Amino acid sequence: MTLTTDAPTTPSGPTGPLPTTRRRLTGWGRTAPTTADVLRTSDVDVLARAVRGAGERGIIARGLGRSYGDPAQNAGGLVVDMTAFDRIHRIDVDEALVDVDAGVSLDTLLRTLVPHGLWIPVLPGTRQVTVGGAIGADIHGGNHHTQGSFTNHVVSMDLLTADGSVRTLTPHGPERDLFLATAGGMGLTGIVLRARIRLDRVETSYFIADVEQAPDFDDMLARLQKNDERYTYSKTWFDSVTTGEHMGRGFLLRGSSAKLEDLPAKLRKDPLKFDAPQLATFPDVFPPGMLNRWTAKALNEFYYRKAKTQTGVVQNITQFYHLLDLFAEWNRAYGPHGFLQYQFVVPFERVDVLRRSMETIVESGHISALNVLKRFGKGNDAHLSFPTEGWTLAVDLPVAPGLHELCETLDEMVLSAGGRLYLAKDSRTTADRLARMYPRLEEWRGIRDAVDPGRRFASDQARRLQLVGPAR
Repeated sequence: MTLTTDAPTTPSGPTGPLPTTRRRLTGWGRTAPTTADVLRTSDVDVLARAVRGAGERGIIARGLGRSYGDPAQNAGGLVVDMTAFDRIHRIDVDEALVDVDAGVSLDTLLRTLVPHGLWIPVLPGTRQVTVGGAIGADIHGGNHHTQGSFTNHVVSMDLLTADGSVRTLTPHGPERDLFLATAGGMGLTGIVLRARIRLDRVETSYFIADVEQAPDFDDMLARLQKNDERYTYSKTWFDSVTTGEHMGRGFLLRGSSAKLEDLPAKLRKDPLKFDAPQLATFPDVFPPGMLNRWTAKALNEFYYRKAKTQTGVVQNITQFYHLLDLFAEWNRAYGPHGFLQYQFVVPFERVDVLRRSMETIVESGHISALNVLKRFGKGNDAHLSFPTEGWTLAVDLPVAPGLHELCETLDEMVLSAGGRLYLAKDSRTTADRLARMYPRLEEWRGIRDAVDPGRRFASDQARRLQLVGPAR
């Protein structure tokens, strides 16, 4: 199945010019823009030539640009737009497997799979992520405590490496180490071209959900600790503006895939209908400071009051999982200065850090309207995979004076608890802190150096965090 820009430039590859376009790129947070030559091709030979001929600044793959920071930017170098790799090669309904190009979005893939009663086991907070991006960041969803992260379900992947060859990697094969270094490796071991993914079976495209209001942060934590294992999917939203006795109030949204018998009669007529419209595209007209204490207070009040306690509610994927996918380019609402998402995980026993970090954000005066708290299950064996057993908290913070100092304070809290930040969300931490957060970093470097001794794969984030350096 084949699913049916800027000033042109032509940097030279080893046997001639490449058809590239010079573009200014940012992450989803729209901070720290840099300019690179962008190559969009579905020809593996052209792509291999680009990799072998990558210059001093190297090459990195880019999907739909939904990493919040700078991992899919490469200032002065080459960036590969992977959306040209857009084929779903084969769906094996009997075996619940799909063979798909890395540039296919999870939205496109899901819309194709659902009519067959198949489901992607792990979805992040948006479907606008490519398969390759999902592997590179080893994404997680609201069901990590039951399903783990995305690469747990990858049966094999085809990786274009620095020498221009394509290797097929499996989680238990002879190149298991390279598979694990690529899962969560942010594109620095090579370019994922194609993957085979094991799927879940579903009777419907809907969810059966329980909603619970929590009057404060402690009550929310108690509810999560009490019965979270009953649910396949679980996440919470909390208020980071209200102070006093209701600080951290919020709601829990938890549930499972709905069975046919759970649906009302009108939905049973078409139980696998994929009901996920997009209502509007945000224009790029919002001024700085649109999200302030007053607008955030109103939004928080609306979210809290709307989420009334109820059980057994049937919801579609937008209502239950991807509310923001109703609006294209919603990141523009933060204005021209952009925003960052700060996401960390700490062990379950360090619940005190959760509370202190939430209090620190509220008391700082910085505003976040999109706040999510979840529980992670056990992590996998990938060296740089973010999820590890514990609490994960994420907040979206508009760029404003004093934000750097707030994040520095939060970093030290996270480090003191033995926690870590998520590379797919990070846009400002340091190499020293990264090394303290990821104890297997040097092991990962050794595998990366063996497969890419010339350090051809590079990004703005990789340079900032000293994940790449001079060629050996």
